Amino acid sequence: MSTNTLFSDPLWFTTRATGTITLGLVTLTVVLGVAGAVRYAPAKMGRFEVAALHRNLSLLSLAVLGVHIGTALADTFVPIGWSAVVVPFLSPYRTTWVGLGTIAFDLLLAVYLTSAVRLRIGQRRWKAVHLCSYAAWPIALFHAAGTGSDTRLGLQITLYSVCLAVVLGAVGWRIYTIGPGHLAARAALAAASVGTAAGFYGFLAAGPLAPNWSHRAQHAQSTVLIGEDRWSRTYARPTRPPPRTRSKAATASACWPSRRPRELLLTCVNTLRSTAEYRRSPLTPANTR
Repeated sequence: MSTNTLFSDPLWFTTRATGTITLGLVTLTVVLGVAGAVRYAPAKMGRFEVAALHRNLSLLSLAVLGVHIGTALADTFVPIGWSAVVVPFLSPYRTTWVGLGTIAFDLLLAVYLTSAVRLRIGQRRWKAVHLCSYAAWPIALFHAAGTGSDTRLGLQITLYSVCLAVVLGAVGWRIYTIGPGHLAARAALAAASVGTAAGFYGFLAAGPLAPNWSHRAQHAQSTVLIGEDRWSRTYARPTRPPPRTRSKAATASACWPSRRPRELLLTCVNTLRSTAEYRRSPLTPANTR
């Protein structure tokens, strides 16, 4: 990468850099969250220091994520739109993969907002929402791989693999320390871990590492399943239907229901006018007895 190329498109490079940094910070946040869940305390650190580091990294990742979103919106080369920041699958650019990033952002934002009012909503509700961070991480990973145009680089794939290995190791640690009698929870975590790893590398092989991925990612149609109906959205400009041609009779009937009521109305108006003129006229001998 040359310096001239970097300064020729600074917004794109800033967006990619902040997105990669955010993924790394969220990965560390998830690992520290697991460490807090298993009550891990290093020899030279207390549990409260682990919790404080977890909270500070969460705030730092939110700040870097804000820069990532801001530069993506400021870059006019790809239209994303403000509504696509909070509402998934509204971006004209790589609708599906940008929509995954929106979902991850909404989940993380819910975690941060509920953490701010943790004492008011209660420990149980806060913990239920806080589990969304575990779901946000794989969604953010697929968003980064599907949206980034540098996913084919060996260094970027290595970074994704390191983040995936670290999170899978933390989940394995959690499975080991979850205690006896929780077979369903262990099986669910193990299945989710294996499914995420297999799905991610399968997606890389069939998607970003396959030929013509840029065209397929951009022109893929976003489809959302709502109940039993499938709602599809394409971002091409809708074409107007051809104008309808009306005959003169149809135009006249559209302006007035029919000709008979109009004639009746004119007859009534003329009759009233004649009656008024007759009453205003002076009496003649022929009209008097």
